[in-house]
Amino acid sequence: MRHATIRIAALGIWLFLLAGCDPISLTLFGVGAGTGVGHTLGGIAYKTFTEPLPKVKKASLTALKRMAIKVNTIEKVEGGENIAAKATDRNISIELEAISANTTRMRTTARKNGALMDSATAVEIIMQTEKALGGQ
Repeated sequence: MRHATIRIAALGIWLFLLAGCDPISLTLFGVGAGTGVGHTLGGIAYKTFTEPLPKVKKASLTALKRMAIKVNTIEKVEGGENIAAKATDRNISIELEAISANTTRMRTTARKNGALMDSATAVEIIMQTEKALGGQ
């Protein structure tokens, strides 16, 4: 009888802990699926827009302004442009790559103190850019 009670208690604790993981995984799945923004475990967020690079650049700058993030430099590179910006304690990097005349890939990183990645801020920049483009 005592062993059965211990087994039931252990099973109950195990089920309780297992149920605690489910909302987390569902939330993570919902965030990724709902926004259409890809991101890696390294904290890099990216999205491809069906818009020409100049239009995505303008929307990116609108998003940064809306978020009160100061643009430091805009640099033309082969195949696109890079935007460097600074928030209070984060360095923001936005890479815009022209995939075609009407398709632009946006890659965003937000680094805190040089090493720690802030994927939430990177994703928000992309979401605000999408909003500035009219909600694609």
